[in-house]
Amino acid sequence: MNLAYVGTAYPMRGGIAQFNALLARELMKSHTVRFYSFTRQYPELLFPGKTQIEEGEDPAPVDARPMVDSILPWTWRRTADAIARERPDGLIFKYWMPFFAPCFGTIARRVRRRRLPGGGKTRVVVVCDNVVPHEKRPFDDLLTRYMLGAGDGFVVMSRAVERDLRRYRPEAPAVRIPHPLYTHFGEPMPKREARRRLGWDPDRRVLLFFGYIRRYKGLEDLLRAMPEIHARTGARLVVLGEFYEDRGRYDAIVRDLGIAEIVEMRGDYVPNEEVGVRFAASDLVVLPYRSATQSGIVQIAVQLERPALCTRVGGLEEMIDDGETGLLVPPDDRSALVRAIARFYEEGLENRLADGMRRAKAGMGWDAFAAAVVRLVSGSGAGAEEKGSNDDR
Repeated sequence: MNLAYVGTAYPMRGGIAQFNALLARELMKSHTVRFYSFTRQYPELLFPGKTQIEEGEDPAPVDARPMVDSILPWTWRRTADAIARERPDGLIFKYWMPFFAPCFGTIARRVRRRRLPGGGKTRVVVVCDNVVPHEKRPFDDLLTRYMLGAGDGFVVMSRAVERDLRRYRPEAPAVRIPHPLYTHFGEPMPKREARRRLGWDPDRRVLLFFGYIRRYKGLEDLLRAMPEIHARTGARLVVLGEFYEDRGRYDAIVRDLGIAEIVEMRGDYVPNEEVGVRFAASDLVVLPYRSATQSGIVQIAVQLERPALCTRVGGLEEMIDDGETGLLVPPDDRSALVRAIARFYEEGLENRLADGMRRAKAGMGWDAFAAAVVRLVSGSGAGAEEKGSNDDR
């Protein structure tokens, strides 16, 4: 099968680019795939971080052709025409926010205008990270409709995103399948070895908050819970991730609560080669999100066999088996956070939950995900067990 893939790729950094590369590499095992990447992902004025460029090694090399500028429409037309000349059977997008809807939607529609040999058309498959964005802005609904209207089939990774999709495209072919594992971060490492590498006390109790820091991720709730968490368990918190909002308010919370000695905040992007050892050195990965669809951070935890504590929001609660792979608590509930973390240490749950993460790996490979994409490209649709439903079973 002849496929085209439009999305971010190295040297663009972050989980979206890594997802795209891993999926494209899996598809390339059995199909011809041409990858069309970005020359500019965001204009600097709109980018909340320090840099959009990956400074470390490429964790999942893929042959990508940089052509797309997110804010220059003539690059969209140029990219679409280059894709159309190849007459692909399928055109794949990874979609995560309305900002990219004009670009992706225009490319998709322009490619679909050109007929394939035999009279058919290129089928557009959209892999949806989110349908409704975490942080709403004017015109989001209009842009989302424009993007989703260009798709012939959709892949979603949680019931929460599927429900959002069905509000826009009730009858569209869709497959619901778990987010695959981020295997490029390596294999699990013994915790004592990871701590030796980092120079950490082997017996210290350490919680990890990881990833870009935005208000909806609930770091403030975790920080405000830390005095009681530390009093009950002796645990410390390591925060690893770039601030996508004002760091000053978080520093003020740490200062006002007097918890600087038990909270380490590293406000930089973590190079890919450091991620595995940082997860392995931690006892528990904490995701106190106030809203969510799904999170690639949970999939990193699964791959590296680290227990996770998540709030019951969006698709997060679908990704954790409470008491088996991690713990679930209500959102915006600091008392529940304290109780769950105290229980984790008091009942000695780490090994049990890590074993659960190890078992959870089955069925989360890129091969199954790629096969679902190919079925949608071929027009065979989704089986009932994959298509899912709009309920919470």
